[in-house]
Amino acid sequence: MTLPYTLTLVARREAVTLTSAMIDAARELVAGGPPVILSEGEAADIPCTPPGFGRPSLETIRATFAPREVDVLLLRTRGRRKGLLVADMDSTIVSSETLDELAARAGVGEKVAAITRRSMNGEIGFAGALRERVALLAGLDASALEATWAETRLTPGARSLVATMRAHNATTALVSGGFTWFTERVAALCGFDAHHANALLVEEGRITGRVGEPILGREAKRDMLLALAEARGLRPGATLAIGDGANDLDMLREAGLGLAFHAKPVVAEAAAHRIDHADLRAALFAQGYRASDFRE
Repeated sequence: MTLPYTLTLVARREAVTLTSAMIDAARELVAGGPPVILSEGEAADIPCTPPGFGRPSLETIRATFAPREVDVLLLRTRGRRKGLLVADMDSTIVSSETLDELAARAGVGEKVAAITRRSMNGEIGFAGALRERVALLAGLDASALEATWAETRLTPGARSLVATMRAHNATTALVSGGFTWFTERVAALCGFDAHHANALLVEEGRITGRVGEPILGREAKRDMLLALAEARGLRPGATLAIGDGANDLDMLREAGLGLAFHAKPVVAEAAAHRIDHADLRAALFAQGYRASDFRE
């Protein structure tokens, strides 16, 4: 008989090996069934029943494995694989904040980074924060966009996440509060089906300090998730959303699987599911994919 829940362990593979002793310890905590190895030394599934009276909570299990840099995810076994991926870009699919990098080239890096931190932590509204940050870029030569792009790096596992889900008939979309100038390039590099973001206005080769309206922010990300799901004939439960900032929270809550990825504290605390240590491969392991299923 298939057990209704699955506890998934994913190690930060460049730093630690997931051992049989770790798997056995987790299995004992949840009174789980025989483990399924998804990637040797990296990820494993443990079939189990839901946490109940007299058993450790998910938070307790997470705290047990956090010092070992192992992520813990507890999901319903049925419907784990999702038909839609909606991903944030900055500090999720790419490892940097592209707006902050642009600001550094304009000599206002510290000012913009401070506003970014407050916005991503939910201390100030996203739209107002974006307008304020972009205004500080007024007059910057548009060549700074190319220079920033040249230094932008994909997060490890990003290509595998997109390619594997697409190979299994999922739709993939990059939905960002950043700029279409970058999402167009990241989407092409990763193979996303679509991308949506804000328009950074450039005139006569210089950034104007203005952003196109309306601004794609927190509510728009959630609405985009629902619209893309409806277009594919999917219920929200069949969707995966992944992001790190406060403007991602609504779509993380709406998705069938909302993953807070190396998230800001306010997001990590609010999200039901988190990846704190591993790379984006963990989003595939959370859906029950084996490493042998991965595509590039």
